[in-house]
Amino acid sequence: MVVLDLETSGLDRQRDQVLSIGALAIDNGAIDLGQQFECTLQRLDHRASASTLIHGITPSAIARGVEPAEALLGFMEFLGDSPLLAFHAGFDQRMLSRALKQSLGYRLRHGFFDVAELAPLLCPQAPIRNGGLDDWTQYFGLQAQQRHHASADALVTAELALILFSKARQQGLDSLPALEQRLAGQRRRQQAYSL
Repeated sequence: MVVLDLETSGLDRQRDQVLSIGALAIDNGAIDLGQQFECTLQRLDHRASASTLIHGITPSAIARGVEPAEALLGFMEFLGDSPLLAFHAGFDQRMLSRALKQSLGYRLRHGFFDVAELAPLLCPQAPIRNGGLDDWTQYFGLQAQQRHHASADALVTAELALILFSKARQQGLDSLPALEQRLAGQRRRQQAYSL
């Protein structure tokens, strides 16, 4: 499984761009620090914006980045056929899919698991609903080295995921398909409740 975090030029899924990719592998139930990917993508037309204050990636760092097609090919080689895990995965999935389509004409087919969805499912006693990564890391007493830095956010997301996978095993969910089935049931209940 590969844990992914993206830094982007903003939150508009149609117009904003991927600026940085951070990823690492979870292998045999442990974070494998020897298997990491980090890359800043070159965006020649990029200008500083409000998001620059959040992620701290300067326009000069982006101008010195790796050409997008090369960066994305490198990431896909790192990823292989592994499933992906991210916090608020829908956003990362959409942004990565769009970047791959624009730069490589490639359609992303990898499965995504959302830690933001897993956490309340597996920890119903937690007083957090619709919480962010900071809320869950604080709840479990984790320390992020640096927030809004793709690799650091991927690492703390991976640490959170390992805690959640342990809780899943305690609940008899010892495989990704079993976890996906529980999530699907939760989604159906939420949909029925909202009707």
